[in-house]
Amino acid sequence: MAGPLVGIKVVEMGLWVAGPSCAAILGDWGADVIKIEPPTGDPFRGLFASLMGAPADLNPPFELDNRGKRSIVLDLQKEEARDIALKLIADADVFITNNRPRVLSEYGVDYETLHALFPRLVYGQITGYGPETDSRDTAAYDIGAFWAQAGVAMSLTAPGAAIPQQRGGMGDHMTGQMCAGAVCAALWNREKTGEGQLVSVPLVRVGVYMIGWDVMLAMRLGMPVPTYDRHHAVNPIITCYKAGDERWFWLLLLQADRHWPDLCRALDRDDLLKDERFSDIAARRANGPQLVEELDAVFETKPMADWAAAFKEN
Repeated sequence: MAGPLVGIKVVEMGLWVAGPSCAAILGDWGADVIKIEPPTGDPFRGLFASLMGAPADLNPPFELDNRGKRSIVLDLQKEEARDIALKLIADADVFITNNRPRVLSEYGVDYETLHALFPRLVYGQITGYGPETDSRDTAAYDIGAFWAQAGVAMSLTAPGAAIPQQRGGMGDHMTGQMCAGAVCAALWNREKTGEGQLVSVPLVRVGVYMIGWDVMLAMRLGMPVPTYDRHHAVNPIITCYKAGDERWFWLLLLQADRHWPDLCRALDRDDLLKDERFSDIAARRANGPQLVEELDAVFETKPMADWAAAFKEN
């Protein structure tokens, strides 16, 4: 089946992950994507080989975020190359970039310039902190803007524990996906108004949205952002446990009081139903470490497959 963006042309001037991932998603949905690269190529092309010692022509992460595209090499420091870029953009519906605003202005492909030339163009711009901020030209990566500065890392760090490492591209991919959705909304708006527009998606704002529950509780109620380990979860039956074969799994019993009896039956531990420490969700939260200790002792008696079968039956 043809994708919803068949017939839409996209010019991408992206590098690394966030911008290219957005354009790749638009390509998945049927758009024709042309990627503009400098003579040295997107710097992401060589990173995997240098870090992992892989062959120079093997880069699965780059392939993921640049799938389905055509590429053209243009040295935008040269006027003739900028003219070619403008000809490509003139025929496009969407322009995607995650270059810094200063660089875009130098090359004559900033939003104000392109909107004046091509008012129907949808301009998708990913930055670290937002084009309207004092940090608009600050180099940013998702580990900095999304993971660290937005607070995602600290929200996942238990008191006294080391801050966890982010997996590569997590914030970039979330930001690219959000930008792709926003671009589609702008294309739909263009159908009604005839006008393109700027779509701006900063990494830091996506990070803040990812922990939006914590942010809203802090802003509305003045509550500090709670952090905890598996022994102090808000709901001890939504956390991870280890089976007897050393495999970790998650319990996910959101409606805690409703599903607590089911869990006790699956564990063949009806005695826990009579334990006042665990009588309801408030009691289980107050006595979370003790409950986790009880469940740890139970789960280590059988392998994962046995517990999966028991949960399915109950």
